[in-house]
Amino acid sequence: MKLNQITELIIGEFIDIHRQLGPGLLESAYRECLYYELTKVVGLSVKREIPMPIIYKEIKLEQGYRMYLLVEDKVVIELKTVDFLTDVHKAQLLTYLKLGNYKIGLLINFNETLLKNGIKRIIN
Repeated sequence: MKLNQITELIIGEFIDIHRQLGPGLLESAYRECLYYELTKVVGLSVKREIPMPIIYKEIKLEQGYRMYLLVEDKVVIELKTVDFLTDVHKAQLLTYLKLGNYKIGLLINFNETLLKNGIKRIIN
C-alpha cells in the first residue's frame, strides 16, 4: 500500500473518532481508539509506544522517547490534545522521523472543534 493511501485511511479514522468522541479526552484515549480502528476495522499493522533511542556518535542514549503509533512500518503518528499546535510539536515529530528514518508523519491535535484544522502532515 502506498504512503498516500495509508495516510488517507488514517485521517479518515481520525475524523470518525473525533466525530464520535469530540475534543477534550486524553491523548491515550484517542490513541487506543485509533489503534482499535486501524487494526481491527481497517486491518493495518500498527505498533504502539515504540521506544526511540538517540544515537550520538558511538553512544546509544535510552532517554524514554516513544512514538505513539507506527502504521505499516511507514507512517509515524503523534497525537496531541493542546490548545494549538506549535513549532515544537512539529519538531518533535520530525525528530522521530529522522531518528527512525521514516518518510512521513501525521501530527494530530484532537483538541479542535473541527479536526481538519488540527491535522499536519510532516515529510522527512
